[in-house]
Amino acid sequence: MRRLKYLIIVLLIALVVLAGCTFPTIQPAETPTPTPLVTAPPTPTWTPPQPPVTTNTAPLSTTLPDFVSVIAKVKPSVVAITTEVVTLDFFNQPFMEEGAGSGWILDKNGLIVTNNHVIEGANTITVTFGDDTVATGTIVGVDAFSDLAVVKVDKTDLPAVTIGDSTKLRIGDWVLAIGNALGEGISATEGIVSRSGASITVSSGQTLYDLIQTSAAINPGNSGGPLVNMAGEVIGITSAKLAAVGIEGLGYAISITGAMPVIESLVQKGYVVRPWMGIQLATVDQFLVFRYNLAIEEGAFVTRIVPGGPADKAGLKVGDVIVKMNGKNIDGADSAVRAIRAAQSGQQMAVSFWRGRSQQETTVTLVESPPPG
Repeated sequence: MRRLKYLIIVLLIALVVLAGCTFPTIQPAETPTPTPLVTAPPTPTWTPPQPPVTTNTAPLSTTLPDFVSVIAKVKPSVVAITTEVVTLDFFNQPFMEEGAGSGWILDKNGLIVTNNHVIEGANTITVTFGDDTVATGTIVGVDAFSDLAVVKVDKTDLPAVTIGDSTKLRIGDWVLAIGNALGEGISATEGIVSRSGASITVSSGQTLYDLIQTSAAINPGNSGGPLVNMAGEVIGITSAKLAAVGIEGLGYAISITGAMPVIESLVQKGYVVRPWMGIQLATVDQFLVFRYNLAIEEGAFVTRIVPGGPADKAGLKVGDVIVKMNGKNIDGADSAVRAIRAAQSGQQMAVSFWRGRSQQETTVTLVESPPPG
């Protein structure tokens, strides 16, 4: 009995001791991660660009130019021009046809600038001013090459325009076209300068150079009217537009910088004095190559030589193909005309040309162009 009690006491003491002890927890060993054979590149970081820090928090200006003031300044100097031309009908009978265009007052004593094609062949020219007064116009001088003309009316104290400088124009500058659109009276359209130094071939086959392309709407009747800047200065003379399905906003004006020497010559002499070679040219094309069995496919083909003129004296003949003038390549009639116009009367011009299968050289001495007629 005593042993039993002793055994129970020993067991109780052992339980108490064991209760105060902790035993480590045995966990399964982790499988080591194998080291990759190729180390992955670090992930690239990119910081989006931040706008520049500025202390100017003023909103951008959305104010349009003051078109009203510009129109008020220029409109009194713009005129409507109507013409009467005798033409033939379907039965070859003459009848009177009316035309409409625009012009602008160059001088207070009645000189008016317009396009040559506005008054070409006109029997009568009627000029209507901003105050609705009407005067008969007479031709002072015309120049078909530049499509410019000057008309005179018997009126004084007229409001002349201010001439600007078209060389200072920038693409995107605002401009206004003012004229007798559709023959309905003087109106204005706005646009920007789209291009400068442009050239186009008009319906008559003539090429116009040094043009200002504008998005301002150009309509029949606008021809001859002014293209003005936001200072109310004339920087161009509205002349033509490209009109076809799918084409919009391609109006053209003759730059005033190129036009003024022509206008001055028309006022002083009635015609324009230019360097003259006494020659007519056509651009070489596949038809001419085939028709005349030409040795080359590019150049200016001589179609006419004026007897006794500079080209005739230099030995050029009809059928020659000019390929160089003063060392500059000539790829067609237009480039040849530009080369001649860029020269001076009295200047000697070296001309390289093909005659048949041989290339030859000559020197042409340019002279002043003779009066028209």
